[in-house]
Amino acid sequence: PDGFTVWMMGAGVKGGMSYGATDEFGRRAVQDVATVYDFYATVLHLLGLDHERLTYYHNGTNRRLTDVHGHVISEVLA
Repeated sequence: PDGFTVWMMGAGVKGGMSYGATDEFGRRAVQDVATVYDFYATVLHLLGLDHERLTYYHNGTNRRLTDVHGHVISEVLA
């Protein structure tokens, strides 16, 4: 996946750390790759919601915001 930057503060997030790394151009994630689904799952966890049970109805089926790929990134949690 492509690399992206997110600043998270407070609310159960470890302070003063970075997670993952990109290539020399900052384009591709090369270490501890996290998807946007992982980010969603982590934020929902911090809000006290179970991302695997949170669904919305779309085109006749229930779907998850984190799809089937999202996992909580426990390394960033305090």
